[in-house]
Amino acid sequence: MRITVFGAAGNVGSRVVAEALTRGHQVTAVLRDPARPHTLPAAAVIATGDAADAGDVARLSAGQDVVITATRPAPGSESELAVATKGLLAGLAGTGVRLLAVGGAGSLALPGGNGATVLDDPEFPPSWRPIALACGEQFDLLRASVGVEWTYLSPAALLEPGERTGRYRLGRDELVVDADGRSAISMEDLAVALIDEAERPAHRGLRFTAAY
Repeated sequence: MRITVFGAAGNVGSRVVAEALTRGHQVTAVLRDPARPHTLPAAAVIATGDAADAGDVARLSAGQDVVITATRPAPGSESELAVATKGLLAGLAGTGVRLLAVGGAGSLALPGGNGATVLDDPEFPPSWRPIALACGEQFDLLRASVGVEWTYLSPAALLEPGERTGRYRLGRDELVVDADGRSAISMEDLAVALIDEAERPAHRGLRFTAAY
């Protein structure tokens, strides 16, 4: 497949690029600032562009099979996530190119069926609340969109650099937890789950989640 990755130099994006290349896909890694240091593999095609710019999105998605966005704004700039999502949707509308978006876990329902979300948990770190709310807005924009085939991946509650095991469990709109009630996945295995979805679409127009 031909895959374009926005946010390619970020923690998740760089792992998505590496995973896709390992599987033999052609990857265009998009950077907003070409002068920014990065450790992306030499096999990736490095391109300059901004997910918030519909023209850039249209240009960098032309001839591609999938666009993946793993953009994450800096603290204090969380509103940029919605702007980037709008740019991606405008640039991809009517093209037939699929959009896979890496979002947040905050809007996932907590196990138990009482309607509470991860964001409602009293133990949810206050410092994470702005990006969690921004990710919720991102998800709402995708669900309201027309003319773009999208999939939204919410990670586990704890997402950190780690080991690629190639294993994970899937869920839909409820947080996936282990026998101890813990929800976690490595960034490496989140990338595995995302590229698995790119190769074998099972959540068109839906949100899914992955955890151990």
